[in-house]
Amino acid sequence: MPAIPKEWEEFRESSDFVIFHQSNHGEPYLICYFKSITDINILNEQILDYISKNAGLPFDELFESLPIAEKERSSDWNAIRNKLLRGYAAIGHASNPATMLVNACLSKGRVVSKPEIEFNVEGPKEALVESLDTNLNLIRQRLPVASLRIKELQVGDLSKSRVAICYIEGIANEQYVQTCLQRVGDMQFDSVTDITIIQQIIEDNSNSIFPQMLGTERTDRITWSLTLGQVCVLVDGSPNAIIGPVTFEHFFTSYEDYFLPWIIGSIIRMIRITSVIFSILASAVYVAVLTYHGHGISNTFLPTIIASRINVPFPPVVEVLIMELSIELLREAGARLPSKIGQTIGIVGGIVLGTAAVQAALTSNFLLIIVALSAMASFTTPVFRMSNTIRILRFPFILFAQLWGLLGIFLCTFIVVTHLLRLTSLGMPYLVPFYPFRPKSLTDTLIRPPYAVFHHRPAFFRTRNPVRYDKEKAKLKKDIDD
Repeated sequence: MPAIPKEWEEFRESSDFVIFHQSNHGEPYLICYFKSITDINILNEQILDYISKNAGLPFDELFESLPIAEKERSSDWNAIRNKLLRGYAAIGHASNPATMLVNACLSKGRVVSKPEIEFNVEGPKEALVESLDTNLNLIRQRLPVASLRIKELQVGDLSKSRVAICYIEGIANEQYVQTCLQRVGDMQFDSVTDITIIQQIIEDNSNSIFPQMLGTERTDRITWSLTLGQVCVLVDGSPNAIIGPVTFEHFFTSYEDYFLPWIIGSIIRMIRITSVIFSILASAVYVAVLTYHGHGISNTFLPTIIASRINVPFPPVVEVLIMELSIELLREAGARLPSKIGQTIGIVGGIVLGTAAVQAALTSNFLLIIVALSAMASFTTPVFRMSNTIRILRFPFILFAQLWGLLGIFLCTFIVVTHLLRLTSLGMPYLVPFYPFRPKSLTDTLIRPPYAVFHHRPAFFRTRNPVRYDKEKAKLKKDIDD
């Protein structure tokens, strides 16, 4: 009977660890596994049953004929331990010093469902799930090409999380690929449970409030980005992926824009960009005008503003901060509560607090309208992390407006733009193609152009193959009715 290796004793303290001998006509096999992460049906029906029926085979022949695709032999205890902790079953025999490791992993997780954050009306309704293998399967199905490369790494001293880095060979710039591989491979962290942890660690400037890699849960957006020459990073256990390098304008582009006619998509994109600018500046301009530049208010609006503020005891900056913080409080409370209760809190709380604040003369009707519009405008940002940045960015503008009026707003804008000019994403300038100026790459920025001009990939990605299709050959093709 094979003796139990002393190294395996550390597992026997766990109640879900199973170790036993299976007797056959000859020397019995030593079998061990973790029942919490091992599929018992696979173990009994495909592994143990086959071993019982083929007990007379030598250990090596039994290993070769075992009808399981993922299997290996090893004498290294570290490799055996890692496989056991991944759901493998370890099978030992006295006639062979090596241990047979057979994949019997128990797979539990969500089925593929609709996107919950990046919701869309047009286009595919398919989102990532927590299983890395499932996510890679979804990407492979959309990109069935041999040039799609997937490099798998293991990060986290305790979590041993599987991380996959995807790119298309022959399109993606090798420098961006190697930069991403190096940063992920050099990570020193004990537990990596979500892709956002990796994003914060590998970003070029982790002290910036601006995200430098694009997070997404949509498989169609991932495949589109891969065809443009970008790199995608996924981690087992996270229903999101990050894409890089990216530019500032990518965070204000919804992938649904490409499913709409280009004129409609361009108009919606312009509305979205205008809304973001309004969300940042509206409250700050209100403070600046009422504090320093009251003479610039039109005589048409002046009586209305005076009437709305005549009983308000606070200066404009205090009034604005009260309303902005109330909106943030309602937004945070609604996000942390269950969905149905959160919606009720947001609607009822907004109406009740807004009405009560005006009646109690804590704020003016005019400001209530501005803050409400500003809050709604901030929701037009299609990327959640950039939406949070826009929310936070309003407060420095309000404080600068209180200190120096419109000059303070221009000064704060100068500081933000200077910071953006210094940012990079995997080494690529954050504000490209505006800075450095690349006129040929301005096509898909402020407007969504027709597909007829998508014959080249964006030049700032420095792809190895910049041509998507031959423009001249495309013009030669006639419609069937011509």
